[in-house]
Amino acid sequence: MIMARILVVEDEVDLCKILQFNLEQDGHQVDIANSAEEAMKMDIPSYDLLLLDVMLGGISGFRLATLLRENPQTAHIPIIFTTALGESSDVVRGLEAGGDDYICKPVRISELKARIRAVLRRCAPQQGREASVENGVMFLGIALTIDPEQKAAFADGIDLKLTKLEFEVLRLLFSNSPKVFSREQIVSAVWPSDVIVTDRTVDVNITRLRRKLGPLGSCIKTRIGYGYSFEIE
Repeated sequence: MIMARILVVEDEVDLCKILQFNLEQDGHQVDIANSAEEAMKMDIPSYDLLLLDVMLGGISGFRLATLLRENPQTAHIPIIFTTALGESSDVVRGLEAGGDDYICKPVRISELKARIRAVLRRCAPQQGREASVENGVMFLGIALTIDPEQKAAFADGIDLKLTKLEFEVLRLLFSNSPKVFSREQIVSAVWPSDVIVTDRTVDVNITRLRRKLGPLGSCIKTRIGYGYSFEIE
């Protein structure tokens, strides 16, 4: 998991304590500001992410986000808005103010953690082509991430719950994009050598994998007469 310094800007003291406790359980370092004015006195450029309430007294969360985006030292810091305002127009306003994501209250901790993971992965600086391929890509507004240590794949921070074979097939294609692999090459790389695997078995696993990937499933291309590849259009 990505460890990060997170600044929570929220005027509900009890909610601050809940957020701080749960996020620190995930290994993040969490600081609290109970107003935009208090946050602006802190070393904001040192944080990796801001969790920002919209309806603050004084300077609003929308206004603070705009100010941060106008400052070159803080323009890159990802912002997740938390608010009781759930109308689509409010969401649009938050995104236009510079928010990277928007979550409505009451905050569900599991959803918040997933969104934080997704935003951090999406905004993390890429370290060359290999790091980009191994860590994740954006397609259709969805962040797809491969975690080789957890043996898991995530779409916007949500575990896709792949089987071992599905994960290994995805990792093979994803990590070598856009190389085309024949069915024989996929079997050799993924399946145990003492197991008899037909072309149909490979095709069935690809179909299941595409289904679990949802819109991202279209990235797995069928090359008739050759095999399969992972390609971002």
